[in-house]
Amino acid sequence: MENKRLESLDAFRGFDMIWIMGLSSIVYVICSLFPGGSDCFLAQQMDHVDWNGLAFMDLIFPTFLFIAGISFPYSLAKQKSLGHNNKDIHLKIFRRAFTLVLFGLIYNGFLYDFDLSQQRWCSVLGRIGLAWMIAALLYIHCSRNARIAICALLLVGYYLLMRFVKVPGAPLNADPFSLEWNLAGYIDRKIMHGVLYRDIFDPEGLLGLVPASATAMMGMFTGEFVKEHKGDGGKKTRIMLASAAALLLIGLLWNFIFPINKNLWSSSFACVVGAYSLALFSIFYYIIDVKGHRKWAFPFKVVGMNSITIYMAMVFIDFSYTARQLLHGVMGLLPNETASRLVLIMGMFLLRWLFVYFLYKKKIFLKV
Repeated sequence: MENKRLESLDAFRGFDMIWIMGLSSIVYVICSLFPGGSDCFLAQQMDHVDWNGLAFMDLIFPTFLFIAGISFPYSLAKQKSLGHNNKDIHLKIFRRAFTLVLFGLIYNGFLYDFDLSQQRWCSVLGRIGLAWMIAALLYIHCSRNARIAICALLLVGYYLLMRFVKVPGAPLNADPFSLEWNLAGYIDRKIMHGVLYRDIFDPEGLLGLVPASATAMMGMFTGEFVKEHKGDGGKKTRIMLASAAALLLIGLLWNFIFPINKNLWSSSFACVVGAYSLALFSIFYYIIDVKGHRKWAFPFKVVGMNSITIYMAMVFIDFSYTARQLLHGVMGLLPNETASRLVLIMGMFLLRWLFVYFLYKKKIFLKV
């Protein structure tokens, strides 16, 4: 049984976060420096697909949820070793979920304008908090086999709901997975009074919690496996990679009847995201925790240990202003606007990293 902290997890979380911190924009602008570069495959991966399909950036947010799942078996074991009873553990789960929902509302501007009719209630952090909470409660109260069955049921049940429950007023030949006529959007329009991200649909809406909870459960299965399995690290890595391949195959096959769609968090999307997250975690785990090669991952670790801090800081701290003040002279020497924009974005990215590095050196970590 492996009880020590997974150092790879902080690095993996940091790797995921740096794309939101600005690395995706850097890659896109570098591509734009070349003729037709903004339309190339790599540049297109730096943005979200509008509806059906998948781009690299569509994987970033769900991977955070998967990572939150991985850490829970270790967190739970630590709480029990410190003598926390079931009441304490449950209160901590509810408190964390509530905090993430609250942070999500603040991120959306809840404190900026108290006009509730203009408030977007759904959020990325809210989705992570609630889906993680559901998965955590199932982890505590259900056996592993029961959780495997529940996870499969969540994904299959979600598909059946979306496929066969018709939205009132939908034409007979309406696509149940379309933006206009999907069940998830209909539920949000009826229940979520306020602003939806896409006017008639919110990608972080209520019904999407069903497959998102399955994503969190996949992360917990992973953490549980690494913690409990008696095999060596190399064997664990091979098993995880094989499991990732199986998940990918399921997702690609499911795509034929339930399209891969991040907005809907379709069951096929959940499987593909699970495959990506599991495979990439396996690599980080093998290199860092099994082989002990840690130094290269330090820039990621610094970010990963304060990922929510920098996520919220990007709303409240104007890194763009500071970067512009520091780099405006250099930007004026460059031959075109695209090159100047690249320098500005790289400056913002570096400032954000230096911000979390300062917190790391001062041992300041936001624990949620």
